[in-house]
Amino acid sequence: MLIWLLLPQLVLLLAAAAASYYIALRYTNVAIDQSLAQSSRALARQVKPFGDGLFIDFPRAAREILEEDPNDRLYYMVSTPPGQFILGDNRMPPPPEPLRRDDGTPHFYDGYLAGQAVRVAALQLRIGTPERRQTMLVQVAKSTVARTQLAREILTVMLTPLALLLLATSLIVRAGIGRGLAPLQGLRNQVENRSPRDLTPIEVENAPTEVRSLAAALNTLLGEVKQQVASHKRFIADAAHQLRTPLAGLKSQTELALREIDEAVADPAALRQRLARLEASADRGIRLVNQLLALARAEPDAPLARAPLDLARLLRDLGREAVPRALARQLDLAVDGAETPVMVVGHEGLLRELFANLIDNAIAYTPGGGEVVVRLEGGPHPTVEVRDTGPGIPAEELERVFERFYRGAAQANARGCGLGLPIAREIARRHQATVELERNQPHGLVARVRFTGDDMA
Repeated sequence: MLIWLLLPQLVLLLAAAAASYYIALRYTNVAIDQSLAQSSRALARQVKPFGDGLFIDFPRAAREILEEDPNDRLYYMVSTPPGQFILGDNRMPPPPEPLRRDDGTPHFYDGYLAGQAVRVAALQLRIGTPERRQTMLVQVAKSTVARTQLAREILTVMLTPLALLLLATSLIVRAGIGRGLAPLQGLRNQVENRSPRDLTPIEVENAPTEVRSLAAALNTLLGEVKQQVASHKRFIADAAHQLRTPLAGLKSQTELALREIDEAVADPAALRQRLARLEASADRGIRLVNQLLALARAEPDAPLARAPLDLARLLRDLGREAVPRALARQLDLAVDGAETPVMVVGHEGLLRELFANLIDNAIAYTPGGGEVVVRLEGGPHPTVEVRDTGPGIPAEELERVFERFYRGAAQANARGCGLGLPIAREIARRHQATVELERNQPHGLVARVRFTGDDMA
């Protein structure tokens, strides 16, 4: 954080240094240009027309004064264009373009003289009588060493307080960041010293104001994790309890069958009955394990690969698979509204499990001579209804039957284990759908699945 706060300031300092150097150089150029302009005019006044020539009043002492300082030496040259040298240093760099003004206004440009950079002021004048006019070019140059040195001195004077200000700001910002982040240390200590099994909320009352929102968010997360862990513990305990019953029955029936093998010749019907019970216990155990696996796949944190699928085709397939079970119980089974495709987006295996559970429940709890109807309604929110003419579920138990391993009075003697409807609801939630139960008039039950997601149709 300190680096990200100070880095922009450093960039701004460098930008300020570049701008300051440019400004200092510009103003030193203005000062030097004014000096060169005065020198060029003074030198021009020393050259006067005399008869057919020019009279130069430029004493040697004055020239020695101008050339005395080697670091700030003044170069000069007087000529009459187009290039007739009169006075000074004939190495003077010419103007970059022909001068068009001869009104005494100097023209400034940069050049090189004797291998060093110079600043030049060129002054073009018209001298003489109207009958004998001639043009005179006066050039005065000065080394840029003094200009550069002056600009650097100005830059140093300007940047020194800025650098000190940046240093002071860095120290203040660092102290402020340390003070501002200090409350996080206390929160860190609370989290680090915890046991992995400790999911109690973090103390928010004593937490600093700056981290209370973070602590509250962590407490919300810890609460959700605690509920999830408790749910998994209950699930494991219930699953162990439910598995213990069929496994114990399987073991006892096996022992009895082995004990009665010797009596098989005398009473084969008793052995057949015992083996039938053994098969029923194994079937119940297999069904319970399959439902537990389906419930685990339907959990919210399980991966789910969705794809478009035809809901009408799926219900037709499930209806054909359920026909033998319905005929065995002397039931009428019908699938309505599945003639035209109804497309939804979901996991085909989980949706098959959802509707298979509803159809199996309807067949299992409907007495002989009854009917089971599976109806599909299309539209933007497809709906599937499974109606039966069984005993139904009391109104006070319509919601409780969605609890895991809960079995109402009507289901007490059935072969189920109380996982079919919880599995159906979990699968529906993962597909943005709802599962509702209501009593069918005059008797029976209606299980309705409605897809509410915008991406279902």
